[in-house]
Amino acid sequence: MASPIRPSPLDDPAQAAFAWSRYRRLMRWMGLFTACVVVTCLVYLHEVVGDVPIHLYIASTLGISVTMMLMGALMGLVFLSSGTGHDEAVDNGLEQHVGDWWK
Repeated sequence: MASPIRPSPLDDPAQAAFAWSRYRRLMRWMGLFTACVVVTCLVYLHEVVGDVPIHLYIASTLGISVTMMLMGALMGLVFLSSGTGHDEAVDNGLEQHVGDWWK
């Protein structure tokens, strides 16, 4: 017997607006932190290596920025999903089969 579909808390416009505003705030802080890390790494690179082609600085900036912002975006979505109760609204049917597995 299939269980009824539980509504997601993100279906409520007020909760969704609050959750997405929290996500945007997290991404703004992550952008600021990423900018600080990029500047620190470029200064360190210039001090240690010295004069190098501009392409190394561009590649380093892009690599660090994309990696950190992607990590922040994905972790922010995990926090958004878990923090709003959206994860609990998903029914994957595992509760039916967990008891059978141990027998």
